[in-house]
Amino acid sequence: MKTTIYLIRHGLTAANKDDIFAGRTQEPLHPEGIVQLHDVGIQLAGCGITKIFCGPLARTRQSSRIVGDLLLVPVQAEEALTEINIAHWDGLTKEMIRKRFGSEYPAWLDDPAGFRVDGCETIADVQNRAVSFLESLFCDYSGQNLLVVSHLIVVRSLLLHYLGHPIAYFRMIKVGNAQVIALVRDELGGTTVEM
Repeated sequence: MKTTIYLIRHGLTAANKDDIFAGRTQEPLHPEGIVQLHDVGIQLAGCGITKIFCGPLARTRQSSRIVGDLLLVPVQAEEALTEINIAHWDGLTKEMIRKRFGSEYPAWLDDPAGFRVDGCETIADVQNRAVSFLESLFCDYSGQNLLVVSHLIVVRSLLLHYLGHPIAYFRMIKVGNAQVIALVRDELGGTTVEM
């Protein structure tokens, strides 16, 4: 029996439009993001989703509630699905990060696998916690269809893992706001990514 986890990035926010690193700020959805998630709910109607899991920040919770209300399924927030922790970047434009923190942002862009700043998460840290959580869902909800709502960095990290790519490929994974991706676990334990 197959298990499907539909995976989406939260809906559009003002930070997405204004090139701001939202990080772990409690930014809500932009009105366009609300429309996107309503469309996702319509798209996923009839897919038999039994539960939604989301990160704890406002934009993922709001995205999940919109879809959950349309599909009449419960929503559960999970820390494992939260955004990467680079707290001193939160709420800053990419240009401000460049000016205030010198080589950090160019390193983030040029070498995502090697990016390390004291006291902050790495992409590998994010991937480890997110993959561990999804594997628990595949185990605990075998044969069901679930929805997971998270952030760009988390979704990219998960896709790298399930596609079998190294973190060095991080920038090659393109994920739009509210884009629906399916991770399908077959009876033999193999996982197919449907984008």
